[in-house]
Amino acid sequence: MFRVKTYVADCGDAAVRVNVSGGTAEQNWNTVRSIAARFDLGADGIVSVIPTYDALLVEFDNLLTDHDAVRGLVREATTIPRPLEGEPRTFEIPVVYGGEHGPDLGETARFLGVTEAEVVRLHSAAPLVMRCYGSPGGAPMLDGPAFGLPIPRRSSPRPHVAAGSVAVAGRQAVVSARPAPGGWAVIGRTPLILVDPASEQISAYRPGDLFVFRAIDADRWDEFDGRSLLPVGGDPHG
Repeated sequence: MFRVKTYVADCGDAAVRVNVSGGTAEQNWNTVRSIAARFDLGADGIVSVIPTYDALLVEFDNLLTDHDAVRGLVREATTIPRPLEGEPRTFEIPVVYGGEHGPDLGETARFLGVTEAEVVRLHSAAPLVMRCYGSPGGAPMLDGPAFGLPIPRRSSPRPHVAAGSVAVAGRQAVVSARPAPGGWAVIGRTPLILVDPASEQISAYRPGDLFVFRAIDADRWDEFDGRSLLPVGGDPHG
């Protein structure tokens, strides 16, 4: 029987880090999300809460509070669970696989010993769970597709990976939210916009949501280009 444990440590002058262990990966992740949900940004001097797979960082304004007070809030959060926010939403992502949009599709297929079409089929076969926000700039970090083998990172990272690039590495998948350097295998790209820094709600998705990938032909790019990614049904607050 698993017993989830938390370990809290100061992290710099204005943050504490909370590590969660002892349970299954799913239990640890849900505990992290439950703790994160207990914090209200702007209250008690809390500036931001950044949950990941098995840890979260709580940043605070050290002119308003201190490490001891925030550690106390963490202890309270671990003893008084809060229900997780809403039901998972589904996001459908149109993707142009291969070619200029997916330069690593062929190499990924050769590594797996399958055809490029099979890589596309596996990548789009089932919904992938978003676990946390990643880099660059709010990229959804997802469970990887059922490839059977972990996908190696590139030996030489690219200095520029375009926004919307659909990539895989290890047993994870991601969609680049902003242009940035990257060493993951890029197998496709979506014309949708994932994040908008000028918007009140920078992105519509949150941990726990489901991403479904759909292959489209390159000549349909303009049909989706410039549109914001929204959950199926269109309500970003659902």
